Amino acid sequence: MGWFQKDKKNPPEAVNGQETAGLNVFSAENGDGALAERLNALFRDQSSSKGVVMKIHLENFRQLNDILGYGYCQELLAQIISYLEKESGCPVYRYIGVEFLIFLEKFSVTEASDLAEDILAQFDHVWKVNGTDCLCSAQLGLCPYPGYASTPEELMKLLDMALSKAADLGPNQYLVYDSQMQAAFLRRQTIAQHLQYAIERHEIEVRYRPTYNIETQRFSRAEYYMRIFIPGIGLVGSQEFLPIAEDSGQIRAVEYYALDRAGACVRRLLDEGREFDSIALPVSSVLFLQEDFTEKIAGLMETYQIPAGKLAVELQEDIFSMGSLSTQTTLQELSSMGVELILNHFGSGLSSIAGILDLSVNTLKLDRMFIWQLETNPKAAAVISGLIRIAKELGLNIIAEGVETQNQLDVLNGSGCTFQQGFYYSPTLEEDILAKVLGQDLSSSCQIIEQEKLKMKQ
Repeated sequence: MGWFQKDKKNPPEAVNGQETAGLNVFSAENGDGALAERLNALFRDQSSSKGVVMKIHLENFRQLNDILGYGYCQELLAQIISYLEKESGCPVYRYIGVEFLIFLEKFSVTEASDLAEDILAQFDHVWKVNGTDCLCSAQLGLCPYPGYASTPEELMKLLDMALSKAADLGPNQYLVYDSQMQAAFLRRQTIAQHLQYAIERHEIEVRYRPTYNIETQRFSRAEYYMRIFIPGIGLVGSQEFLPIAEDSGQIRAVEYYALDRAGACVRRLLDEGREFDSIALPVSSVLFLQEDFTEKIAGLMETYQIPAGKLAVELQEDIFSMGSLSTQTTLQELSSMGVELILNHFGSGLSSIAGILDLSVNTLKLDRMFIWQLETNPKAAAVISGLIRIAKELGLNIIAEGVETQNQLDVLNGSGCTFQQGFYYSPTLEEDILAKVLGQDLSSSCQIIEQEKLKMKQ
């Protein structure tokens, strides 16, 4: 079959203990070999081959199988395949599990998009099998050919990307792989390729976001921030390249590099006698769940002789959707080492409000979207005041990020938000500048900060 092989890491979904590969929903000639041949044919003579490939994923088929049983789902799948063939006028090829391909020869992107909308309109309605109704949702990805892909492997990758983006939009959605997605893909690819070189050559620029304490009227803490310069792209911040590092498997190298730099910074500040609460490092949930994460933190604290409370780890809200037992165990181990635990995006999801009752966190960080909405939504002030009150009643610190205007400052001060961070107070700073600002009030550090703001605008 050449390149076309089943994914051993992600095998076909099972229907009542049997792989859907065994479903006889196509004629015999439409097996895996026929699909591989059909895909390869697209690239043999691209001058005469033109159209759009549609990939369809049945989103909740496994759940339907668990509830309604194998026989029902066999009939449902046959009904769906029959509908797809009739609606498209083309053969339907099974790819893996409940994913299917349709080759829309001589279709324009507009015609394929119209067909996708018609198909998804049908999935908005119930399917009836043996008198029993059910809703089966789907996502569709479309990719024109020839064009963006030069091999079958590339085509399948691009279809997967379109399908994944469609899934992000919700059930029964479709997306076309277009020039905008291609540009984003090439950008991600370039960033991933450059990351390892940036680490090896120490080309990652490290900066810090200082945080102001309105009670002590001092800059008392800071958050680690990274960015890299990539030729042809420019400066890329960690909010963009860290998700790429997660997907490419480079997250350990990137964030352990960051951890070491943060540890060295804490040691320097202590040696220079600077007064500060902690230096925080945002940590990927992927890294947080690594078995050796607590060992790495312990080794870092020992290497730089960091006392309890001076190093903080900032966690993402999605840790709640992961293994709760291992999450709680890791949090407890970090807490026992004296690591401050900060939960980011507090209030952005139901889990962050309910989950904090069970998690060993010290500090909550208000999602910046709440702060920005103070400028446009009069209800935002009441929400923010309520979240701050919840944190205080639970005995937790609270940090507001993204503070940029006097109006935001007035609401936060009126609500008793102790820690505030944002361009209103200071832009991100290099380590040398941070060392001069920590422990200082606004008036003492005003000149330094204004100079840094001017640099950011140049």
